[in-house]
Amino acid sequence: MNAPMTSIERLHLELPELDWITDPSRIARLSQDFAWFSPVLDRQLKDKRADAVVRPRTEGEIRALVGACARLGVPITIRGSGTGNYGQTTPLAGGVVLDMTGYNALLWVRTGVARAQAGIRLGELEKHTRPSGQELRCIPSTYRSATLGGLFGGGFGGVGSINYGPLGAPGNVLGLRAMTIEPEPQIVELRGAEALRMHHLWGTNGLVLELEVALAPAHPWLESLVVFDAFAPALAFADALANAPGIVKREVAFFASPVPDHLAQLAEHLPKGCHAVLSLVAESSEDPMRALADAHGGRMTYRKTAEEVKKSNRTLMEFTWNHTTLHALKVDKSLTYLQSSFVPGRHVAQITEMEQRFAGEVLMHVEFLRGLDGLLTCSALQLVRFTTEERLAEIIRLHREHGVRINNPHVFVVEDGKAGGALPPDIVEMKKRFDPRGLLNPGKLRDWPVKP
Repeated sequence: MNAPMTSIERLHLELPELDWITDPSRIARLSQDFAWFSPVLDRQLKDKRADAVVRPRTEGEIRALVGACARLGVPITIRGSGTGNYGQTTPLAGGVVLDMTGYNALLWVRTGVARAQAGIRLGELEKHTRPSGQELRCIPSTYRSATLGGLFGGGFGGVGSINYGPLGAPGNVLGLRAMTIEPEPQIVELRGAEALRMHHLWGTNGLVLELEVALAPAHPWLESLVVFDAFAPALAFADALANAPGIVKREVAFFASPVPDHLAQLAEHLPKGCHAVLSLVAESSEDPMRALADAHGGRMTYRKTAEEVKKSNRTLMEFTWNHTTLHALKVDKSLTYLQSSFVPGRHVAQITEMEQRFAGEVLMHVEFLRGLDGLLTCSALQLVRFTTEERLAEIIRLHREHGVRINNPHVFVVEDGKAGGALPPDIVEMKKRFDPRGLLNPGKLRDWPVKP
């Protein structure tokens, strides 16, 4: 007798016109993201695989796939470009990885707002907004490959958050179009706060098709590195620059020694043992920024105008946020990282205290941004010299005991990453509404585990 047909075989048979990826090595690659940044997640997730990957190109193809998966009970893991770091796009229950990168049209650009399909790459979206003198308010260091839907589903903040806060701040995401996971999928438009109930949940409570996002005025950005011999003046300069209301800026990052020693591609601009501040300021703000650097004893070792950056196609933005971690791991594979938030007004003191407490073991990398309340503060992506999982857990505990919030990047359950918090009732209701059968990314929410 012939073996009974599997659900995946049924999908292939029902939907032969879809762009199915069947090569095992490609399926394995598309089942992973950058979770290997964490030795804990790497151990837990490295062998997890989808049974199939599909790359739809139209809403009709997405609808047909979702309806068939719902009828057959096949789990779906939504994927952008896989630039996340928590195993968001790694399926724990097999099933289908839904690669959204083929669903990538720009829909429109207007004054202050743009709308596009979820699979559009962020760098491509900005190519469409710049002719009107506009840019994205918040863009990750992975903007060349990261998708709009991926940023919304798995991202937090990025370059530009110093002005507009994290992506989830009211006004940054204006609306979205989403599909329910049912045999007859429904299309729903969500606006404002309701749309944000799908934000940063790793595609576990809805399939986002389109996003409408607010834009910022674009400036010609001057990219620079200012270096210091000592920790305190470097941090003081970074804080003063971030706070300076008259200096137009898009990015301020602080790298304490020895972090700059791990940025090999910038080695000629970063003297061994230095502390460094990376910034993007409007070219019109260069003189006051230089005056501020001089007042703090810094010296500029790298300077590129917007035109020079455009011609070289090389930007310092790709040394910020978690790109810093990526560059460091190329130099020292024993490193991992943390994600910390500091208290506005106390952030300089807290950063200094943590630097002293964990000297040589936790290496300070700070990104300045505005919080959801609009107050200027810092988010740190510290490098950690990894020894054991027990010591890593202890480092996290000690930070929390000293008032530093840690969003744990070494767990793959959404709630565990949010300092152990539970999902609010409105998020749970959104999950039940858009994924009534619990097929989206099973195992990533506590109350929706992988079914045996």
